[in-house]
Amino acid sequence: MSQLASMSLTETAEAIRTGAITPVSVVEAYLSRIAELDGQLHSFATVAADRALVQAHNATREICNGQWRGLLHGIPLGLKDAIYTTEIKTGLGSPVFTDWHAPHNATVVTRIEQAGGIVIGKLTLTEGVYADHHPTTEAPVNPWGPAHWTGTSSSGAGVAVAAGLCLGSLGTDTGGSIRLPSSCCGVVGIKPTWGRVSRYGVFPLAESLDHVGPMCRTVADSAAMLGAIAGADSADPTASLAPVPDYMATLDDGIAGRRIGIDWRYIRSRSTDEVVASIEAVLSVVTRLGAEIVPVSFPDPDDILRGWAVECAVEAAIAHEGLYPEQKHNYGPRLTALLERGHKFDAMTLARAQKSRRDFQGIVSRLFADVDMLIVPGLPVAGPTMDHMASLGEDPAAILAIGPFTAPFDVSLHPTITVPCGFSDRGIPIGFQFVGPYFSEALLCTAGHAYQTATDWHHRRPVLPLEL
Repeated sequence: MSQLASMSLTETAEAIRTGAITPVSVVEAYLSRIAELDGQLHSFATVAADRALVQAHNATREICNGQWRGLLHGIPLGLKDAIYTTEIKTGLGSPVFTDWHAPHNATVVTRIEQAGGIVIGKLTLTEGVYADHHPTTEAPVNPWGPAHWTGTSSSGAGVAVAAGLCLGSLGTDTGGSIRLPSSCCGVVGIKPTWGRVSRYGVFPLAESLDHVGPMCRTVADSAAMLGAIAGADSADPTASLAPVPDYMATLDDGIAGRRIGIDWRYIRSRSTDEVVASIEAVLSVVTRLGAEIVPVSFPDPDDILRGWAVECAVEAAIAHEGLYPEQKHNYGPRLTALLERGHKFDAMTLARAQKSRRDFQGIVSRLFADVDMLIVPGLPVAGPTMDHMASLGEDPAAILAIGPFTAPFDVSLHPTITVPCGFSDRGIPIGFQFVGPYFSEALLCTAGHAYQTATDWHHRRPVLPLEL
């Protein structure tokens, strides 16, 4: 198991393809590891062991008969528990959904399983896909240090991948909820262009801001998962009709000659010295790989983040119509506060936020006329502690403090990839982001993969079980 747990998704896929291991042996090993470790980590809301083993036997039989479907065939994967599954309970981290049953599978689930992926379970999330876990939920524990934040809201997804409890996961991102746990837990996360991946069957926080994307150990793993789930969907009219490229085909193209934009004023004004140093180190690597670093002027995000707080609250209130305030007694305090704000904002406030958003989208898009991509931190502080997070207060103060490098790109809808790039002085992972123009996920994967071929941060693993 220790050897399997150290392998990436793509390495495991190759071993399955060649017959060196079978999906049954892989799934059994991961179920054993979950049983051994997740009592400490609380990353899984539900483990679908029996169903996963049936699928593993089916996958083993198919592959033995020469019917290998591709890189996800026989691979154990986790799903954030906001993604609908009819055969596995969907709980959304809330007592409100205790007796609720998903009416259908999400499109991304259908596509994962068509590619041969095995859903090994549903992953713990913050209540209603927002900022805090419900008081009745045991929050996931960061495998790199239990005193440190796991990120929200795809917290279980980040922990499970980092701890080697699944080979990849799907998360959602409205203000940073793929990228924050990716940074905190030392994994790779892709927030695609809005519309690149169908949201059909994914419970919303704020539909105009929500994105669905993969979280894995490596860029190559994440590219493989993105390729399986991306594309048009007749059930989601907002899913883009743009063709889906082969993200794996261009991974090794490198970044020589690519122009990477950076705004040091934007970064230094909001980041600790430790984070600034990590970005300087990344620039040193990509420069050696042949990229050109270009100064840019990023628009001040503070007003946009305040507008994010307005739009998120209003759209969340819409998502919970018929549930809130009818079941107010079942809601936790942080989500309750969000929904109350959503009901109180007036039309003028919302319209101003939307106008600012449209302008911001245009300004950010124009930056890519001069550069191929941007580089920004994942978080303004390296490895924040739980005490630090508790000190930030409520939105919009919290989103201004923790999300200045994530939420703006939910607002602008641009794709980003988060990649591990070091560790804090307390041994907690640090991540950075490449940000690109719309539908440039292939380029971002190429850039992230180039960085990973030149570094070894993604090979590091937390020591488990934890000493609590």
